[in-house]
Amino acid sequence: MNEPEAVGPASSLSSNAGFQPAVAHVPEDMTATVSADVTLADLQAALAKSRQWLPLDPPNPGRTLREILNRNESGPRRFGYGTIRDYVIGLKVRLADGRMVKSGGQVVKNVAGYDLQKLFIGSGGTLATPVEVTFKLRPLPETERCVEQRFATVDAAGAAIEAVIESALMPVVFDLYREAGTDLSLVLGFDGTKEDVDWQLARAAEMGFGESAAYDYDRTFRAQVKPVNKVSVLPSKLIETLRPLGDAPFVARAGNGINYHRVNGLDTGSQPTPISRQLHRRVKEAFDPGHLLPQRSA
Repeated sequence: MNEPEAVGPASSLSSNAGFQPAVAHVPEDMTATVSADVTLADLQAALAKSRQWLPLDPPNPGRTLREILNRNESGPRRFGYGTIRDYVIGLKVRLADGRMVKSGGQVVKNVAGYDLQKLFIGSGGTLATPVEVTFKLRPLPETERCVEQRFATVDAAGAAIEAVIESALMPVVFDLYREAGTDLSLVLGFDGTKEDVDWQLARAAEMGFGESAAYDYDRTFRAQVKPVNKVSVLPSKLIETLRPLGDAPFVARAGNGINYHRVNGLDTGSQPTPISRQLHRRVKEAFDPGHLLPQRSA
């Protein structure tokens, strides 16, 4: 493993994308303040020079941070690392009337003011436009490995999911997926020190996870043109939502209860309730009374 590159108190992040240079990385504090026009791929490349990263892997890292913030996008590592909302400690946004509003700060331990970023992130740009964001970061793991086990039925996969939950394993990736014409695959991803990853791989192998895997299944599924349906339920209810899909392809976050599929017409019970829609309208009226921003989340 290479030693981290020497850096000063704060380093400027830059790339060939031509974004604004108002970006600062403080490696010793493990924070970075970034223009929302920066792409996630550019940010990760710059942070990697100091052996740090923002532990997110949405399907398209070429998207800008603004797009990812608006959608609260995530990928296979969501189970172990969460979403972008979990790493934002400061956010500057432009309201519909042009005013700039800033919440949070540039240090991890910050309790000043209302936690407005939780409101703006995932709102699809309907409440405000992200301009600048401050993240807390994580060290790059020493190593990462991924294994999988295949199943013929969702019930068999469900039993394996329960076994993993009850075990001592701590995967950062915990996904169940089916590609067209194939069996179900339950994926476990581990990262950290080599010793810890090797120990977890040995325990996983005892449970039948002996086949090496990768995270290509998520990008392959999302790359199709047809829109994706997202179903969010309690993890304990996930298998119930998968049975009606039959042999259709899907990608499910087994530990989070989130299922992505393209089968239309299913009643999953996960649609927004009248109360949640009413609440969104009230918040929308407060932040964008003139309806200048998009009316619905992207």
